[in-house]
Parts: sequence; structure tokens; C-alpha cells
Amino acid sequence: MTLQITRYTAMATMMSAALLASGCMSMDDGMSDDGMAMGADANAEATVMVGGAAMYPSRNIVENAANSADHTTLVAAVTAAGLADTLSGTGPFTVFAPTNAAFAKLPAGTVETLVMPANRATLTKILTYHVVPGRVAAADLMGQIQAGGGRATLTTVEGSPLTASMRGSAVILTDEKGGVATVTQADVFQSNGVIHVTDTVSMPN
Repeated sequence: MTLQITRYTAMATMMSAALLASGCMSMDDGMSDDGMAMGADANAEATVMVGGAAMYPSRNIVENAANSADHTTLVAAVTAAGLADTLSGTGPFTVFAPTNAAFAKLPAGTVETLVMPANRATLTKILTYHVVPGRVAAADLMGQIQAGGGRATLTTVEGSPLTASMRGSAVILTDEKGGVATVTQADVFQSNGVIHVTDTVSMPN
């Protein structure tokens, strides 16, 4: 499994690099000492770091995700499913974004199989299960959980429910198969929504 995931991660990194080079996505690497990212026009923009890269609130979900070293597998999967244009659109969208390590938890060969053209429908189903319409910040989600007596049911773009609850101070997501993902980094705001980083791939029925 380790060898297969390593090969796939290398392929995903090359796909991300190709997207960046094509001009579909851009990356500025100038950072000031106080953590403020500097754009090409030298105007400071407050950012947070994900996967070693600054996430710019003025950029869309796909543009930012392409720069995260922790999300190369997700970006490659989104590209293979043909969802890059959708997630670059107006939205807004809330994306629960599994890391490379989350995808590596899947059974050996799963990712490589899913990105095959013949399995595009299944890949799309899984990816859209991680997307909720609207911009749902962590405070909003925790408010929904409290109002729901400890649980909040989120209707995903895929159409199936994803259940949010709390485990201590952390938000967890329970999928239709009983799998549990933890939000490890919340409120990464984008121009067209918000990303919450998760440690597990959620799976619909």
C-alpha cells in the first residue's frame, strides 16, 4: 500500500504542478515576517497556512488547495472527476478537505482505481459528498450541532447526509457507512466558500 500511495502522490504532485503552470492556478511565495502574505501587487492579505502554503481569502477553493502540499491527492482527484471548474465557481461552498494522509488510509489501490476514467461517476459521488452548499463556518456548524441536541445533519451536494457532532472540542463527521472524520483545521476561508481540513475520507452509501 505504501508503494502504491507513494507512486500516486508523485503523480498527484505532477498534476498539481501542471495546473499551476497552465495558468489555471497561481502561487505567490512571498511571505512577510508577521505571517501576512504579499500578493503580486504588494498589498498585504491576511492568510492562514495549510500544507505549508498560504491560503489567500481572495482566491477560490481550487486555487488555494492546489498550493497545499497536504492536498495533492485531493486536487488530482478533483481534476480527474472534472470538478475543478465547479469548485472554482461562485458558490459559495463548504468543503471538508481530506489530506493526503486521509486518502492513504483507504485500502491499497483504492485511489488509483477511483481516478480511472471508467470510475469517474464513483469518484464524483465521493468528492461531492465532501461538499455542502453555502459558507458554513465552524461557529455556524457548532451552533447547528448545539441546536440539534448534539448532532447536525448536513445535506451534501451529492445528496446524502453527513452527520456533524462534537468529540470534546473537536467537530467530527460521521458518514453513511459509520466512518468518522475529525476536522483538524477549520475556517480556511476562500473567495467562494470555506475549507475545513479533515483526517479521514468520508464515504457515502
